[in-house]
Amino acid sequence: MGLKILIVEDNPLNLQLARDILELRGHEIEVAGDVAGGREQLGRRQFDIVLLDLQIPGGGGGVLLREILAQPTLARTSVIAVTAQAMEGDREEAIAAGFDGYISKPINVRTFGAEVEACAEKRRV
Repeated sequence: MGLKILIVEDNPLNLQLARDILELRGHEIEVAGDVAGGREQLGRRQFDIVLLDLQIPGGGGGVLLREILAQPTLARTSVIAVTAQAMEGDREEAIAAGFDGYISKPINVRTFGAEVEACAEKRRV
């Protein structure tokens, strides 16, 4: 069963790679390039997972994460940080901020799909 996934990413190459991998695994993908676009997509439909770049225009992924966490209608949506910020402690900081998962860039094409799908199992209730 495919997941409904929103990818919020401003880099066209990263976006296309993530989209290709996940569509090949049977998932339904929507995209946004910034905080406003992500907000608009989330207002239109429910997603199982949001893949959220931390360095997106419009205030960064943290802004959109806080909006998602504040909306009871999005409580079952998993949010995964997908970011080039891969210094020691960044993963822990992202999880402490409320992300359900953390994937560092560049993504590993062999494991990316499985990492995203595993996060669906951790959805908030």
